[in-house]
Amino acid sequence: MKIKTYLIETRPHFLILTFVLIFLSASMSWYSGYFNLVYTILAFLGLLFLHTSTNVLNDYYDYRSGIDLNTEPTPFSGGSGMLVSGQLSAKETFWMGIISFILAVPIGAYFVFIKGWEILPIFIIGSILVLFYTSHITKVGVGVSEISAGLGLGTLPVLGVYIILNQGYSLPAVYASIPSGILVCNLLFLNEFPDVDADKKGGRKNLPIILGKDKAAILYSILTSMVYIWIILGCVLRMMPSFTLIALLTIPFAVKAIKGSIAHSNKEKLVPALGANVIVVLATQFLMGVGYILAKLI
Repeated sequence: MKIKTYLIETRPHFLILTFVLIFLSASMSWYSGYFNLVYTILAFLGLLFLHTSTNVLNDYYDYRSGIDLNTEPTPFSGGSGMLVSGQLSAKETFWMGIISFILAVPIGAYFVFIKGWEILPIFIIGSILVLFYTSHITKVGVGVSEISAGLGLGTLPVLGVYIILNQGYSLPAVYASIPSGILVCNLLFLNEFPDVDADKKGGRKNLPIILGKDKAAILYSILTSMVYIWIILGCVLRMMPSFTLIALLTIPFAVKAIKGSIAHSNKEKLVPALGANVIVVLATQFLMGVGYILAKLI
């Protein structure tokens, strides 16, 4: 059925990130004394449409550039395969991505109308990242693509939803949104390792290409470690509740991901590392959210 094909094209296993981001931000907001279920649901739908648009347009541009025709797909990288297999046309995929983006616009406009103009810059930056990420941003180099991913599907959504649910942003909220940016940056970063040759042919300039995989693995290890240091420091400085230290439970998976990145030439070690990295990205943020809830209840 075509509906199932369209669903697969969205890469639903990656859309779990949308739920985790909303959960973390809503938990932070509730901890601060503010929560609105209707706003939370609307924010979730808006971010889900934007995330879907990002995934689909990424597939479209990677197919048009020939990248997905040269990759060796893994469960975590290499695209959905829907265009390469001919189950969807490039035109269908492009319009699916554009329509997904358009569906998010009224939700964003509504929040700007009721919450004020301070949230507009976040929406504008997010829109630019969605529409031009694969076609332009990935070709800039110097880590711009990885940082953009971390902002667009990490820090900015967490902070933006917090502003929507509260009366504005706060320094602790800004601080607590940083790990999300690093984690999502790392989600893309490690997933780029298997596709280096295809990405290079397609004109991309990501970190594994610029630095080489050996140096990129060192940088990935540093960034992963920074997440846990940031959380610990946040608790020491009272920027985050001590219960968020529960997120440190994902450290064993982080160690596995780091070891796999260093042994990147061995696919049998790299692919499990990609899976461990996904667990780190999702579970760390989810447990941070749980930490905020526990801090409010206890």
